[in-house]
Amino acid sequence: MSPPLRLALFDCDGTLVDSHRTIQAAMAQAWRMEGLGDLDAGHLKSLIGLSLEEAIERLLPDAGPAQIQRLRKAYRAAFAANRADPSLWEPLYPGAIEALDCLESAGMVLGIATGKTRAPLDAVLDVHGIGSRFVTIQTPDIAPGKPNPTMVLQAAAAVGVSPADTVVIGDTVFDIQMARAAKSRSVGVAWGYHDPDALAAQGADRVVDDFAALPVAIADLFEGSDR
Repeated sequence: MSPPLRLALFDCDGTLVDSHRTIQAAMAQAWRMEGLGDLDAGHLKSLIGLSLEEAIERLLPDAGPAQIQRLRKAYRAAFAANRADPSLWEPLYPGAIEALDCLESAGMVLGIATGKTRAPLDAVLDVHGIGSRFVTIQTPDIAPGKPNPTMVLQAAAAVGVSPADTVVIGDTVFDIQMARAAKSRSVGVAWGYHDPDALAAQGADRVVDDFAALPVAIADLFEGSDR
């Protein structure tokens, strides 16, 4: 009997690519354009993974809808413009390609569930030549943002697997919360933007320190277990 089809659903920012400098630069520009002074960079970093609108709302809880939309528009314009600056390139984390190769060789389907909207996501995936590897791509353009489980449920349905045969790989508590809400498995990564202990506390089934450990952790997670 062939093994069941399984889905490895990756976060993008802080998991596949290191994007905090690009995100921070664009948000700081949006803040200045709105006359808001200095941006709390530490607070912003803790919110990476949420949709853009929710991150802005948490950064500026007293903002009204019109101001949130101005900041959203300014951020997106700044983010697009910053792609011309080599210092703001979003590099893949070491070992990412090898881990994707290993998971595909093991028969897993690859997908993405991210707080990035589709256009900037496609741009960064194209830069690294990996866009075609992901069978399903879930973004806030087509689903509620994390930690709502809809992106996981839609990804699993698109591939034809159950949520229990899906593992979410991410660096933030929002990823782990999303996986738990969908009744999927989860692997937290220690190289991203949230503390690894916080990922474990939120119920991550495994936490790995580098990409080399990821395929083994996922195999171990599914080995002989059912939900």
